Amino acid sequence: MDIKSTKPQYKQSRLLCEKPESDSCEADSEKESGVKSFIYSNQETLFGGGDIIGFGEDDFHIQEIQRDLANTIIVNNHYSKKYYNATYIHLGLFINEDIVGVLQYGYAMNPASCGSVVEGTEQNEYLELNRMWIKDGIGKYPESRAISYSIKYIKKNYPKIKWIQSFADERCGGLGVVYQACSFSYYGEHRSDFWELDGEVYHNIQMTVSKGSKRYRGGAKHLQENKERAKRMNLRQFRYIKFIDQREKKRCLLKEQSYPKPEVRY
Repeated sequence: MDIKSTKPQYKQSRLLCEKPESDSCEADSEKESGVKSFIYSNQETLFGGGDIIGFGEDDFHIQEIQRDLANTIIVNNHYSKKYYNATYIHLGLFINEDIVGVLQYGYAMNPASCGSVVEGTEQNEYLELNRMWIKDGIGKYPESRAISYSIKYIKKNYPKIKWIQSFADERCGGLGVVYQACSFSYYGEHRSDFWELDGEVYHNIQMTVSKGSKRYRGGAKHLQENKERAKRMNLRQFRYIKFIDQREKKRCLLKEQSYPKPEVRY
């Protein structure tokens, strides 16, 4: 897929010099050139002025993109080779006019589980970073910068969001260093079963979908019908949470832990 010059044409954007608060995600990043600011559409709203559609500077910024484009890029480039249906925030990472990454936020696999993580959380008060892919070789710390910029965008456009969760997957070969650089809090690891079939990876929940339910279609149906060819994997996942509303951290039902570090072998 040619992903050059894929900035949405339906929203011509402009950078306005509205300086946001600082963010620790950028503390260890290289100094960026240009002025970082919110990106507004040129389409005026009923209240005058455009909608906020992104954040950054010309040579490195995130901006809203269409769901179909985001899904296509994830399928072609993300290690899972699959998009997640419950995403509803789709952000492209751009260097000038070229798209070099995608971040997708939405609900957790079990949307109602939020209350078992942070007491009293409603389903519209949290997000999970469901998918992120960023092209290699585009400078230092692009992942942490992209996450930082996306959080600034979310704070402005989704003021009800109180916290953001993400999982570092053992398949990535890391322990979540990107989230550590962004000052996410760490809440331990757990193991989950996954299945690999025909080059795609499926969570074990799709293997347990009842054949009589409405969810028994697509990936779940394909996986169960070809279970004998699927390879089972038991992998570590590391849970990280970024509290936008710091008061919510006191209501977290999980125990915060020290960041995991690579094992030192002698």
